[in-house]
Amino acid sequence: MQGKRLQDMQVGDTASFTKTISESDVYGFAGITGDFNPVHIDAVYAEQSMFKHRIAHGMLYAGFISTVLGTQLPGPGTIYLSQSLRFLKPVYIGDTITAEVEVTELLEEKNRVRLSTRCRNQDAVIVAEGESVLIPRTD
Repeated sequence: MQGKRLQDMQVGDTASFTKTISESDVYGFAGITGDFNPVHIDAVYAEQSMFKHRIAHGMLYAGFISTVLGTQLPGPGTIYLSQSLRFLKPVYIGDTITAEVEVTELLEEKNRVRLSTRCRNQDAVIVAEGESVLIPRTD
């Protein structure tokens, strides 16, 4: 499997990845990263929070953007240079999140591609949005 080169892409190209957030995803992410914030792992604590339920780590579902970029658009061989991100709404265990990317600019002189990035929940509500800059494969 090979990713796309700059000349293989056009402004407006899109790709997505969808996954339902499970309790084991949240615990696994906490274990890998060491982020044991109780709003993610302690139901009693979370009930007293502004969210009223445990929420997924923002970086867990932001990682779905990386999945799209590294496997689909541009795909394998891509080098991730930057990502801006704003978290807009909480994501709860059981939510189904779709990460979407769209090519917004091809920077030919530097072999870079700029993409808008967003995550939506099962109700089509945008829960995170931002922008990434990548180097697509060159061979």
